[in-house]
Amino acid sequence: MFKKFILTLVFSFSAALWSSTSFAADCSGEKASGGAFPQQYELSEYEGLAGCTMSFSENPNITSINATIRGNGELGSVTDRLPSEPLVISPYDSIGSYGGTFKMLSNATEAGTSDLLSTRHVNFVRFSDDLQQIVPNIAKSFEWNDDYTKLTFVLRKGHKWSDGAPFTAEDVKFWYDHLMMDSNIREKPYGYLLVGGERMTVDIIDPQTVVFNLPAPKPGLTAMFANSYCQGFAPKHHLGQFHPDINSGADALAQAAGYENGYDVLKAYYGNSCWTDTPSPLLATPDKVANLPSDVYPSLESFVTIEDTTEGRKYAANPYFHMVDTAGNQLPYIDYQNERYINENEIRILKLVNGEVDYKAQSLNLESVPQLMDGSESGEYNIQIKPGVGSAAFSLNLTHPDEAKRGLFRDLRFRQAMSVAINRNEINDVIHYGLGTPQQYIGFSPRPDFVDSKWSQHFAQYDPELAKSLLDETGAVDRNSDGFRELPNGDPLVLNIDFATQGIGGGEVELVARYWNEVGVKTNFKEITPDEYRSSQSANELDVGAWKKGMPLALIMGEGKLFVPPYEDYFAHRNAMLWSEYIDSNGDSGVQPPGYAYDMIEDIAAFQASAIGSDENKRLGEKLVATMTENLLFIGTVAPPFPVYHRNALGNFTEFTTASYEYYRTYPYLPQQWYFSN
Repeated sequence: MFKKFILTLVFSFSAALWSSTSFAADCSGEKASGGAFPQQYELSEYEGLAGCTMSFSENPNITSINATIRGNGELGSVTDRLPSEPLVISPYDSIGSYGGTFKMLSNATEAGTSDLLSTRHVNFVRFSDDLQQIVPNIAKSFEWNDDYTKLTFVLRKGHKWSDGAPFTAEDVKFWYDHLMMDSNIREKPYGYLLVGGERMTVDIIDPQTVVFNLPAPKPGLTAMFANSYCQGFAPKHHLGQFHPDINSGADALAQAAGYENGYDVLKAYYGNSCWTDTPSPLLATPDKVANLPSDVYPSLESFVTIEDTTEGRKYAANPYFHMVDTAGNQLPYIDYQNERYINENEIRILKLVNGEVDYKAQSLNLESVPQLMDGSESGEYNIQIKPGVGSAAFSLNLTHPDEAKRGLFRDLRFRQAMSVAINRNEINDVIHYGLGTPQQYIGFSPRPDFVDSKWSQHFAQYDPELAKSLLDETGAVDRNSDGFRELPNGDPLVLNIDFATQGIGGGEVELVARYWNEVGVKTNFKEITPDEYRSSQSANELDVGAWKKGMPLALIMGEGKLFVPPYEDYFAHRNAMLWSEYIDSNGDSGVQPPGYAYDMIEDIAAFQASAIGSDENKRLGEKLVATMTENLLFIGTVAPPFPVYHRNALGNFTEFTTASYEYYRTYPYLPQQWYFSN
């Protein structure tokens, strides 16, 4: 049963003031109680609580590891490489040991990779492991003004990029102004980096202090930074030399390296988004990468890419990473990460059963658990079953290129029919072993208290006779008595569900296809790769979308994409591509959305600007759910738990609170402290 996740936004805090103390000894990993945040401390805070003085140690292999990072110079001492106030992590179980290579599987480049990305991810802040509060990470502290229109981050003095260059507030402003808001990099800014559709401004107060100025209140911005893969900084010293707005000689520098212009280099290094798993120059421009100052742009993450091929990636520990354990050992403990790509689900499962992988959660569904459990003893691994966020959802393409299909899909009665044709209880019993919750998709996951429970069951009853009656009303009837219905214009009505197991289990798709066939809507299904799915979705070619969908209240306060066409992003579930195009082009192209789509755009902006828990906030949230659900833009089925796999030898691996992309997988659970215990 889902735990109710409650966000406590920590809007400001200050360092504790310590009286003069004579520290007893060097810190040796003692547990300390009374810190401001769970599992972590600022250095002075920890030393005061533990009564010790910390000295720092490094991975004995760090020199050879650093040699694999092309572009890095010789290393100074670990004290010189760490910030003056490193973030101290209290290990879950024990001080770890250095060494080893972390083995993991993804589906393909940019497909199924967020699992591994989350193990090295950093941002200004993160969610604590109980998901109850937002805590510092890259930022030493953060603070809101009274009306949530100014968000101030204080960075760590002496913090360095993975190549040893200083990390400062300049890198934050460069990222926002010259990458995210530059149409040459990204044609359309991410919605979560805007406020009510308007851009923010970024002011540098001093090298360690940066302020985001918002045109209207948006208290959920901190939650966005706590869960999003979009890091709020980029290395100006490195990428800026190829940006024409920063360096007038950027194009000449790029051309000397064999690229067309500076933006061409930025595309090779950075892509067109914050997604740090886009192909690096090692893969994007392998014939030219030797002419660049480094293979990849410098990082603040715990690992740095050193190999990027069509077979997978390899990463080396960042010699300048900002975390230490309570004994002063620089993290991460593990030397390397090795990510291999395997698109076939059966082969991935077999490798997990054989114990060939150290950790896996993404693309695992509950239907694979019996096979995984059977092999857990011989494979020496453990399976956690944890609640997810949201449910599997199906959607009809509301801007389908075939106008006859588009017209039928936009008929609400057709969507209602397809919803009540689904036997959610059977899906739960057969596919999810009775562990899930049959429900309608309502946007918020889990349902907040201010949302009427009726919406979770709106047209979610199993009623095939009602489905047939509604289909008859749409004009989709069986004209030739072959048992299947035709479109209202007489053309064949055939639905094709192309799905990827990264987004939904095959067993559930098969059952839904059977239910729809049983009410006379001929439905075929086929498994494809995530890349194929996303390409077809982006090209507006899918009949039916099929992917997990949902987001908790705390994150919706910072990210409104569930309620704005096309109703999510490239990596997830979208069904109104041409509505989005119409809005973006001011009506010059695309398909005009109905009035309720515009209502939701206005309502989500107002919802995010309202005070959390206020009457206005609750009213707008309820309205968003009502509009989304009444129109059945998405058809939910069952909200299941999900498996989390890890080898027994992986030390300091804790119990997850949730298995979900929405809380960015491993990011709340401090994976930099993982180590190999044997």
